[in-house]
Amino acid sequence: MANDNGTLTVRKSPSRSHSPSRLLSPGRLAAQNGDWENASTISSPASIPEYTGPKLYKEPSFKSNKFIIHNAISRCCLAGKVNEPQKNKIVEEMEKSSANHFLVLFRDASCQFRAVYTMNPETEEMVRLIGFGPRVINPTMVESIYKYSSDRKQFTAIPSKTMSMSVDAFTIPSHLWERKRPGTPKKLGTPK
Repeated sequence: MANDNGTLTVRKSPSRSHSPSRLLSPGRLAAQNGDWENASTISSPASIPEYTGPKLYKEPSFKSNKFIIHNAISRCCLAGKVNEPQKNKIVEEMEKSSANHFLVLFRDASCQFRAVYTMNPETEEMVRLIGFGPRVINPTMVESIYKYSSDRKQFTAIPSKTMSMSVDAFTIPSHLWERKRPGTPKKLGTPK
């Protein structure tokens, strides 16, 4: 538009650039305007092309925690030169094993190392690989569970009772540590 003094003035028309209707698909816009018959045909499933890209769903994989348990044993459970022979034997047994998930058995909450177990993810049953403890432990026998923190080089109790692939160590109740020995008669003291 031109003014009386000869300058040109540009007048913008009201813009709808910030209007939410510009973000709607043609089918939704038609439905919003009351054209329900066209709206249903525009956004029908037949008009949407089938997805042919990469498969988005992946089967769950059971990542191994072998390296984490190796670090826990080397830097926390059996650290130092004194424990070197025992540590080397345990690491060797872990390398021989085809298992993906390893667990450390502690004597009690003081986190005193006793054994390394392997866990079957389907049955959640733990079988002793090396060390001292029951040969087989089922989830009902577990008293407390722990997660190893590599940066802090320590085990932290997890407030749960459910065994999972994220558990690195566990304890069992003290009565399971008592060995059941065959009855040997105790010697009676002779009277004097």
